[in-house]
Parts: sequence; structure tokens; C-alpha cells
Amino acid sequence: MVTIAIRVRPGASRTAVGGSHPGPYGPAVVVAVGARPVDGQATVAALKALAAAIGVRPSALRLKAGAASRDKLVELADPPADTAERVADLLAGRR
Repeated sequence: MVTIAIRVRPGASRTAVGGSHPGPYGPAVVVAVGARPVDGQATVAALKALAAAIGVRPSALRLKAGAASRDKLVELADPPADTAERVADLLAGRR
């Protein structure tokens, strides 16, 4: 099990994953989504975007903390061997 910190930016003009934000859980991957922060829509969109960026199924991700916050902790079940490298690339904005 791997934990990934993310910072959600709802209401963006396009979906984008990449960049770093100094969040309360440590360096967080920035996930911009077009969905609004209403009824968890932005969270669902962010998890789908993160899954696509990492290259895993959305069902492999689970929200661990931050349901009502822009800063969230996400757990990745059964991570690929190069998950740390993939997340580091996202933090650096290289994916």
C-alpha cells in the first residue's frame, strides 16, 4: 500500500496532473479538475485523473483523508513497482 498526497484544484478549465504543492501531508501532487467541489464531484474527478496519470485503475485508489479539503491523502492498493518514480515525475511536472 502506497500513500500519495494530492492538492485538488476544482473548477479548472481543463484536467491536468502535475506540479508540487507544500501541503499538510508533505509535498502534494497538484490535480486540476473541471468538476466543482459539490457533493464530492471534484474528489471523484481528481481520483480518476490521478489514476490515469499514474497508470492504474481508478478502483485501485482510495481516499484516506481530506474528503472535505483540497488537501487529500490517497492510498494506492497493489502499486506498480515504479510507483515512486511515477509520483516523483508528477511532482516535478514531468508527466
